[in-house]
Amino acid sequence: MTYTKISGISAYAPEDKITNDDLSKMVDTNDEWITTRVGIKERRILKGENRGSSYMGIKAVEQLLSDLNVKPEEIDLLICATSNPDYRFPSTASVIIHQMKMTKAYGYDIQAACAGFIVALQEGNAYIKSGLYKKVVVVAAEKMTSMTDYQDRATCPLFGDAAGAALLEPTDEPIGIMDAELHVDGVGLPHLLMKAGGSVLPASHDTVEARYHYVYQEGRAVYKHAVTDMVESSASVMARNGLNADNIDWFIPHQANMRIIEAVGSRLGLSEDKVLVNIERYGNTSAASIPVCLNEYKHKLKKGDKVILTAFGAGFTWGAMYIVWGA
Repeated sequence: MTYTKISGISAYAPEDKITNDDLSKMVDTNDEWITTRVGIKERRILKGENRGSSYMGIKAVEQLLSDLNVKPEEIDLLICATSNPDYRFPSTASVIIHQMKMTKAYGYDIQAACAGFIVALQEGNAYIKSGLYKKVVVVAAEKMTSMTDYQDRATCPLFGDAAGAALLEPTDEPIGIMDAELHVDGVGLPHLLMKAGGSVLPASHDTVEARYHYVYQEGRAVYKHAVTDMVESSASVMARNGLNADNIDWFIPHQANMRIIEAVGSRLGLSEDKVLVNIERYGNTSAASIPVCLNEYKHKLKKGDKVILTAFGAGFTWGAMYIVWGA
């Protein structure tokens, strides 16, 4: 039987930061208000002209291949998860592939919002198991500050910029991606979206003036669905695989909001030391949040560790994944 192992993980976050004190100079907020409600102290921001999500994606992929001593021309496929593509077209994957000189790779973008990384992992898993490709790079790259409204005190403290990347390869060992459950429900459309810029409401002077090209979020509705859906999908995957709060080693949720993370962990009966968190330093980096967190704590993970990943994002789209660490 063929399994899909995660051979390595890497991440990149820009050096420049926006602290809560910085935000207090832009909008009516303060460090205590932000920390109490979402658990974020600072977030990274990508500065510089002509730098989009691909810039960070390239940095993460470069580090990944260097760490694993893999040449760019060995890669068969690159899947880029992003809600912040460099351009509406062409794909950000094509930009990364070209800049990385992955001369033999095919690539494309997926848009699964904050759940993008686990969705892309599941797609890569399918390619590996089918035998179609042997080396698949999954990269999540998000320049979230490009669509953050710094006049909106409710949403501007949330988001930061980062990218993460993983290499998937086939193995005969029972390690890697073992199971996943993914869902989507369009009921989330009015609660979390960018109102303009698509074919329904193309960009115009009026849409720019109305500030419709930034993240719009109704926090209460998102919180309710996020907690319920991440708990249920995680519990379902755990039950199918004979896992429980005692025998899983690590739980890595999407880093959206500390209150959400705590609520999900509590409802699953998990001890705090098993729940990996870095939201305080990075904020919500959308699809990049899980690989950035996984990379930060990878020194703690041992081969054979049982890990649950879970995420929730616009769409609504959400799910959970069970992996056995093998890197």
